[in-house]
Amino acid sequence: MLDITTVRRDPDRVRHSARRRGQDPTFVDEVLRLDSEYRSALTTVETAKAEKNRISSQIGKAADKAAAARELKPQLDELSARIDEAEARARALAVENPESPLRELLVQSPNLLDDSVPEGSDESANVTVRRDGTPRAFDFEPLPHWELGERLGILDFERAAKLSGSRFSILKGEGARLSRAIVQFFLDRANAKGYTEVIPPILVSRETMWSTGQLTNFSDAMFRDQDADLFMIPTAEVPLAALHGDEILALDGLPRKYTAYTPCFRKEAGAAGKDTRGLIRQHQFEKVELVWYTLPEHSFDALEELTRDAEALLQALELPYRVVALCAGDIGFNAAKTYDLEVWLPSANTYREISSCSNDTDFQSRRGQVRFRRDAKAKPELVHTLNGSGLAVGRTLLAIMENYQQADGSIAVPAVLQPYMRTEVIRRA
Repeated sequence: MLDITTVRRDPDRVRHSARRRGQDPTFVDEVLRLDSEYRSALTTVETAKAEKNRISSQIGKAADKAAAARELKPQLDELSARIDEAEARARALAVENPESPLRELLVQSPNLLDDSVPEGSDESANVTVRRDGTPRAFDFEPLPHWELGERLGILDFERAAKLSGSRFSILKGEGARLSRAIVQFFLDRANAKGYTEVIPPILVSRETMWSTGQLTNFSDAMFRDQDADLFMIPTAEVPLAALHGDEILALDGLPRKYTAYTPCFRKEAGAAGKDTRGLIRQHQFEKVELVWYTLPEHSFDALEELTRDAEALLQALELPYRVVALCAGDIGFNAAKTYDLEVWLPSANTYREISSCSNDTDFQSRRGQVRFRRDAKAKPELVHTLNGSGLAVGRTLLAIMENYQQADGSIAVPAVLQPYMRTEVIRRA
């Protein structure tokens, strides 16, 4: 949710950010018009109340108070009516009012982009920041993970479709164990980095979804229980970023770092013929999520650290990857700046997203009213929130399968996962 104070003080900055995103900036003019109307109503209330007080004082000082009251009553009545009308208009436009058209404009507008975000209208303008590892040169024809998994008997798409339809999968045997090993490895690493592990609800309220900015552009992508009006989470970012809603956090407790392993649910449409096979784009998937609450002045440094935490997992798994800074036209609604981590997939002969790390600044915390005080007498300020996948479990699993496959159709287990798997190679049972 945009800050009305920022729009008032620097409307050109808001317009510039909107243009960079490819958004029509004329909404800023409407925000300013409604805000001017709101402030004018407040001024009317204050002026009319002051005049009413002056007349009341005049009555109190009159020699014949009753006569003065009768004479001045029409003026008092007119001022009271003016106050009631102006107060009603101010309430209708107040940003705190859920029905306010001014609030709706601020809610429907994306976060302000950081100046360091690259220019560009789509993913073709994203900028590679760094790379790690070299894609493997195979001395045999590598298989895509869906063929490899079915041959090994660790992936079953046919039976998953029988159970649930398309875009679902079943992991079996060593495939299920590999997935569990990945999760445990990620959580252990997060714990070592100072993240507090949380097991949150998977079903959350509409208010929780709204407070984290999930219902503005993506409501059609969510699975929902209509009777209870509960949503299945699309990412653990939702409950973690809403965890401290309407709270004032202690200064010495910041930053707060949380991690959660959860299933996630999205109505993944995707482009026809793109990422539709295998584990890339499914309705149900799993992630280990990383979420930070931090001081405003530290949030962009925190984004670099959060991204490094996610990168460290790929480095430990010895998977080739690159870090990409998303351009203005490709960045998410909530984010002021985002890095994507993209892992090398031999089947696609390219890099594909496996993690997205974003600084949402105060965009989420303004909705959720997550604040802190710099000292006991200070006015509460909004924290900054950050989130990142550390990592998407299914995509990590398929990246391991494809990059670690061997000529005989088996899969070598990465060294860091062998203590969890208690095996070095996955072969057909």
